[in-house]
Amino acid sequence: MFRWFLLFLLIPAALPAWGKRPDTVDATSLRGKIMCGYQGWFRCPGDAAGLGWIHWSRDSRRLGPDTLTFEMWPDMREYDAGERFPAPGFTYPDGRPASLFSADNAATVLRHFRWMQGCGLDGAWLQHFLVDLPGGPQPARYPSRLRVLRHVMAAAQQTGRVWALAYDIAGMPTDRIYDVLTGDWKRMAADNTIKSPRYLHDHGRPVVLIWGFYDHNPSNAMTPELANKLIDFFHAPGPHAAYLVGGGDWNWRGNPDPQWQALYRRFDAYVPWNVGNYSVDAEGTKHASVGYWADDRRECDRHGVQWIPVVYPGFSWDNLQRQPPGTSTIPRRGGRFLWEQFHALAELKEEAVYVAMFDEVDEGTAIFKVTSSPPVQGHFVGYDGLPSDWYLRLVGEGIRLLRGQRPLTPDIPIMP
Repeated sequence: MFRWFLLFLLIPAALPAWGKRPDTVDATSLRGKIMCGYQGWFRCPGDAAGLGWIHWSRDSRRLGPDTLTFEMWPDMREYDAGERFPAPGFTYPDGRPASLFSADNAATVLRHFRWMQGCGLDGAWLQHFLVDLPGGPQPARYPSRLRVLRHVMAAAQQTGRVWALAYDIAGMPTDRIYDVLTGDWKRMAADNTIKSPRYLHDHGRPVVLIWGFYDHNPSNAMTPELANKLIDFFHAPGPHAAYLVGGGDWNWRGNPDPQWQALYRRFDAYVPWNVGNYSVDAEGTKHASVGYWADDRRECDRHGVQWIPVVYPGFSWDNLQRQPPGTSTIPRRGGRFLWEQFHALAELKEEAVYVAMFDEVDEGTAIFKVTSSPPVQGHFVGYDGLPSDWYLRLVGEGIRLLRGQRPLTPDIPIMP
């Protein structure tokens, strides 16, 4: 009997680290949070949105090898029947018909948040694209976008994760950015969305991230005047005040414009977008560029700005850009590309991290469950034959590394 009791006590320790149920995450501070970006933008014919193949295909009415805009096929085996939408004409190598998911589905968003919880992620930055909001060029998408937001809110509550809005200005004209963005934030305040229990706060203020602080970037029509106007809005006392996180250029310290230098130091926190930024060693191997991180953090610390580095597992957007297969690939190298970044941050004793991205299969940066046996029709990138949960597990180990729960090692400490 005593032996069985000991065995019962030992069972939790024998479980995989990423499968344990973490405690509810503190929602009162951004400090030390390791969160992922969550696009939540995928739609399928027959879902609640009724918009067709959004972000799966460049033609919302048709999905085919010639219309693909995504690079990685999600592993659909765990999704329930009500979450799977048939992908006509696509079959797996064994001949089975393939399917895809829609984020406009409460069960699917909850499933994704349970995966976040399982690997130890503290929560998600929910992407909120200005082009899809009232006043943007695609307002018909807003009801669906709002439903996804509600699904995220409920999933965070059920899993004990935190979440925060991440507005993205890409594709919006300069003269419409301020009104559309602040108008939506006012709606979020009016209906108490940003006061929900799992919404992330810092210094008593709701946290908000704005992506798009790039100088002379054709996709992000930001100017110093607009940037300062946005900062003034979110820093003004009152019901719309927020802890403002800026997201933008990784080489922000190299910008010679004094106006940009001044505004960067007005943020409460800054996230330099590092995806696609890499170096090549003498053997021709690609590594994420991390050499500027220490100086970034020192400069942010000097001005009281929280620095939040971005890590990513690799990259590829051949289908999205209509390029020959392999043209844009930054190889994942079985996870070593990502682990090197976690190792570099552990050496810096960094605690807060933005993991890019949870579900970004369009640009090949996803960490959620992706199949290495995708449909045979079209070009897709997998996980090099590794298990579909490999990057969830690897992120979980990276979190443990940053929090001092495992020894500092340059090598991946787990086996597939």
